[in-house]
Amino acid sequence: MSEAGGGRGCGSAVPQRAPWSVVATTTAALCLVTATSVWTAGAAPMSREEKQKLGNQVLEMFDHAYGNYMEHAYPADELMPLTCRGRVRGQEPSRGDVDDALGKFSLTLIDSLDTLVVLNKTKEFEDAVRKVLRDVNLDNDVVVSVFETNIRVLGGLLGGHSLAIMLKEKGACMQWYNDELLQMATQLGYKLLPAFNTTSGLPYPRINLKFGMRKPEARTGTETDTCTACAGTLILEFAALSRFTGATIFEEYARKALDFLWEKRQRSSNLVGVTINIHTGDWVRKDSGVGAGIDSYYEYLLKAYVLLGDDSFLERFNTHYDAIMRYISQPPLLLDVHIHKPMLNARTWMDALLAFFPGLQVLKGDIRPAIETHEMLYQVIKKHNFLPEAFTTDFRVHWAQHPLRPEFAESTYFLYKATGDPYYLEVGKTLIENLNKYARVPCGFAAMKDVRTGSHEDRMDSFFLAEMFKYLYLLFADKEDIIFDIEDYIFTTEAHLLPLWLSTTNQSTSKKNTTSEYIELDDSNFDWTCPNTQILFPNDPLYAQSIREPLKNVVDKSCPRGIIRVEESFRSGAKPPLRARDFMATNPEHLEILKKMGVSLIHLKDGRVQLVQHAIQAASSIDAEDGLRFMQEMIELSSQQQKEQQLPPRAVQIVSHPFFGRVVLTAGPAQFGLDLAKHKETRGFVASSKPYNGCSELTNPEAVMGKIALIQRGQCMFAEKARNIQNAGAIGGIVIDDNEGSSSDTAPLFQMAGDGKDTDDIKIPMLFLFSKEGSIILDALREYEEVEVLLSDKAKDRAAILKGKMIPSYIINSNPDAESEEQPFSESDSQNQSTEQLARGSPEVDSVDQGSPEESSLDAPLESAPAAAADEAAGVSPPGQNSDPPENHPPTSLDGECTDSDNQLQEQSETEEDSNPSVSWGKKDQPIDSILADWSEDIEAFEMMEKDEL
Repeated sequence: MSEAGGGRGCGSAVPQRAPWSVVATTTAALCLVTATSVWTAGAAPMSREEKQKLGNQVLEMFDHAYGNYMEHAYPADELMPLTCRGRVRGQEPSRGDVDDALGKFSLTLIDSLDTLVVLNKTKEFEDAVRKVLRDVNLDNDVVVSVFETNIRVLGGLLGGHSLAIMLKEKGACMQWYNDELLQMATQLGYKLLPAFNTTSGLPYPRINLKFGMRKPEARTGTETDTCTACAGTLILEFAALSRFTGATIFEEYARKALDFLWEKRQRSSNLVGVTINIHTGDWVRKDSGVGAGIDSYYEYLLKAYVLLGDDSFLERFNTHYDAIMRYISQPPLLLDVHIHKPMLNARTWMDALLAFFPGLQVLKGDIRPAIETHEMLYQVIKKHNFLPEAFTTDFRVHWAQHPLRPEFAESTYFLYKATGDPYYLEVGKTLIENLNKYARVPCGFAAMKDVRTGSHEDRMDSFFLAEMFKYLYLLFADKEDIIFDIEDYIFTTEAHLLPLWLSTTNQSTSKKNTTSEYIELDDSNFDWTCPNTQILFPNDPLYAQSIREPLKNVVDKSCPRGIIRVEESFRSGAKPPLRARDFMATNPEHLEILKKMGVSLIHLKDGRVQLVQHAIQAASSIDAEDGLRFMQEMIELSSQQQKEQQLPPRAVQIVSHPFFGRVVLTAGPAQFGLDLAKHKETRGFVASSKPYNGCSELTNPEAVMGKIALIQRGQCMFAEKARNIQNAGAIGGIVIDDNEGSSSDTAPLFQMAGDGKDTDDIKIPMLFLFSKEGSIILDALREYEEVEVLLSDKAKDRAAILKGKMIPSYIINSNPDAESEEQPFSESDSQNQSTEQLARGSPEVDSVDQGSPEESSLDAPLESAPAAAADEAAGVSPPGQNSDPPENHPPTSLDGECTDSDNQLQEQSETEEDSNPSVSWGKKDQPIDSILADWSEDIEAFEMMEKDEL
């Protein structure tokens, strides 16, 4: 699926309808006929009564979701289940690319049309069709995703039309229907066609429903890139539209896009990248997998063969499938690789969208790897209740969201159809229980914001109704429970139903792609294309169970490199390989392991270390492989920290005499505690904690009670320091770097990470200062005894700081020679005074280069804490977003407490005197004009910083 992640579907179990459908399409039907009686010996069969009970439960859940959408959201595109209202484009805060699915066309209603029929709700279906025809407008001035609009809206209209004409033929209902949904689909199809106006034939990713690509009204058409799935997931809907209407142009455009993607595959590996330039055909992102960005491209090649009967689509799918099983499949894992170096993993985590792949493998007929991958995914679900949006190779959460995706339910349904194993009914039962227990809310079902904490997000995507309930109901339904033969249809990626009889209707006269010769492949890869059930289940009623059994504890064991390899290392007494998240730069044993892996540690002058790997210096080829994996993990860890956990800088403003808000120190934020961007600033006097490192219970709680505690970095995690000072009664904390001489002038800004545990118990704000900036506060504390500071997301106006305070008259009168008598400060005195001095710097940006497998390097700050802390502590944001290519990773941090922030100040301080600890704070001989000029420059710089952050 794409970044927005709308739908994914897998084809139905297809009967032998025509000569072209025999190969690779009869698998599920064949297995279903013979396997049901076989598998009852392997697992206790579920009674018909219990299946009916679960089916009725699915119906009730659908009614809850659909009914609340119709009551609280319709005609809006989607329901916001936490606030019980509709999501209308432009009326809610933008969610970025995710909102491109919304076009003010009652998306959820259209996406749910054929689900109503599958669930035998024909009256509701007829009412829904009337509402669509009466209320839906496809001519809105809205920029939408071509991909999402195709699979959800065009597919929904075509699926609704397919079942409407079926019901009309049965004579039960819809007798008034006269192809109105097809007419709407045709209108929408023509609205999407201008997106294909490119030299390559690949469509633009977005289009304006009203103005197409016409500039400037369209407000789109400047994009250069699209994802492979976005361009390659059109053929089913567009071909069906052509076959229904006789207008061949739709199928021709979709075929041209598929032909271009096939031509641009990497010829040596036969893989495709994630993102491609729609004008030049160059691969923009050269990593390849079966998840987000590519998934449904592979799905539609196989299903295009099923629906259209064109052998070239099967040839292309088999070629790609061979490459997937050679390079990407590392049972039970499916890991992205580089298309030019397919033996090199591109990342160490998997996204949730690949959960569709076992279902596609069932349609392909390759059952064993389908069982393995599905079981691995199920173990992840049992650990977290839902499948996280992304998880690592050792099954830790990488992205914590779960937008109620249906891909796993889809694969569960098809594995049950193929095997008849009641185990998959129990899996479906677990899915139902988890949805009701964790996602159900009074106004529907809410997406999970974090599967670890169970927090909700105010969204219920249309694909939840289009797919999830359809697959769950079909899983428990017997043939007589469905009012039509589901085997006569194929599922699109959004689980919309298209009739197989389209294969012989209004066939396109477009020529097949003959520009490249088909590559002959090793036939052994296709042993399972059309399996004999005696081979598929070799006289062993426990066949599927025997495949699943070794994977039962795979998640609990957290095996990162493949089950067999790690088990062998344990049996031999050897320790498992060092992981990047566990690495400690001050641990001699870890340094020895690095040396064995060919990784060198170079200490830099600024306190950082550089890691360089030379594979030829490794003790063995296995150690060299471990070293390469360690470097990849370290880069991935840094990439995650940089992109997903970055926070803007914060400000520490000294507001007591004689500073009065004029000194502002740029501070690093924390990923835990009170968020100063969302809450009121914290103001208080500072006090040093004892012990100064804050790593144990404070011995001077009376000194920090009600104050902002000063603590030194090092010796324990930031979160531990925060808890200790919070327990002592501190209202905030400032961590000062223990690296003497460090300064924001010369070092990138840090942000403090958690300790890999739940940090919700930390309620106070925490900020980080480098040594030089921290010395300013420490020196002031020694000289003046009482120093009051303001912790905030940005420097505050002096009028707000000084209002009602007694301050020296020279500060008010702008006269350096004025007597030092104190006067109350009012807002009227603040004109031309609301400027601040900044102690700031221009950070250096390190580069990370992972070159050839023989040599790779990265730079990172040196710290004793584990590097994994930041990875564990984050409540991730997504993405609906894609990862950057590994060729362009940001710098990594080996600091368990801090990660570099991308939001860094770019200007050098114009007032060195103000950031120098040796400055005499009582000086009054500087002309006030000069002070004001300095302040004005600093205010300008701070405003520019804020603008850059936005």
